[in-house]
Amino acid sequence: MDISFYKSPIGNLEIICNNNELISLKMVDKIELSNDETGFIKNIKSQLDEYFSQKRKNFDININPNGTEFQKRVWRELQNIPYGKTKSYSEIANIIGQKNAQRAVGNACNKNPIMIIIPCHRVIAKNGNVNGFAYGKNVKEKLLELEYFLCKYLT
Repeated sequence: MDISFYKSPIGNLEIICNNNELISLKMVDKIELSNDETGFIKNIKSQLDEYFSQKRKNFDININPNGTEFQKRVWRELQNIPYGKTKSYSEIANIIGQKNAQRAVGNACNKNPIMIIIPCHRVIAKNGNVNGFAYGKNVKEKLLELEYFLCKYLT
């Protein structure tokens, strides 16, 4: 298992990989000393640099999140939400064939082990409310603003 850290505009991120698959990308309070970085981790950091500098809309990284089958279905669907767009929890529930499972979708978003790349920040309430993010409303708003700005001004 390889662990590294990345300083991002939204805070410190911990990167955990196993066998050239990303298994966790999460916010942490502080950055620790990392072991030698693999080429795979360097690629992840490069893609994150591009994302935060508004040059990347999609990630090309092998991921392997640990979760239940339901969570994995939700996470796969989240990856279909276009950059700069949002969907509601109920829309995701409908798409995966569980029309009354919006709370379960929200719970799956909250348990997402690979933030940004599995874009749970793109899921909002039906009324447009952006609350309900594991790292707080402020971080979710920053990610949405970053993506919205690029979409609004470059398309």
